[in-house]
Amino acid sequence: MIVPNTIWWPLTGYFLGSVPFGLIFGKLNGKDLRKEGSGNIGATNVARVVGKKWGLATLILDVLKGLIPVMGCRITCAGMAIEPTLLAITGMAAFLGHCFSIYLGFKGGKGVATAAGVFLGICPWALLGAGIIFAMLVKLFKYVSVGSLSAAIVAPLIMHFLCPAIPLQIMGWSMAIIIWIKHKDNIKRLVKGEEKRI
Repeated sequence: MIVPNTIWWPLTGYFLGSVPFGLIFGKLNGKDLRKEGSGNIGATNVARVVGKKWGLATLILDVLKGLIPVMGCRITCAGMAIEPTLLAITGMAAFLGHCFSIYLGFKGGKGVATAAGVFLGICPWALLGAGIIFAMLVKLFKYVSVGSLSAAIVAPLIMHFLCPAIPLQIMGWSMAIIIWIKHKDNIKRLVKGEEKRI
């Protein structure tokens, strides 16, 4: 039995998004990232705790978790009237998988890299704009969190003009809100001047 695309791609997105590559790489190096560094399983903490090459590998794989299901959905659902809605649901599913992984008791990372993969597959110009802002702010302030929080707002702003479908707008802004919520501890440390610089 062939599972309809309306079910298949969101399911693929969620279960692929749930794979905690950062945690796996930490375990391979004898580290539990949830107990070291910032306690996050994302690429920044992986690089800090077990090394830059592992951090880069985590970043790439976390981006692909968002990109692969979205691109699969685009290819198989091209031309369908509900394509924007399917893309939005699939992208959101992959993002939620990373943030609330079924393999980690519905806990997870902060979602920035996986959101980047989703935007790369749906509206790459929005990702480019957000990436430029991210790079500029990280270089200026030396805080990855400042770049991430700013990029989370810039990406859906740009998508509003370039990819205006309502389902995609809802997806983009929902991601931004969750990313900000997931960064609440970083925001507190920034306010107190206790956030770690790169």
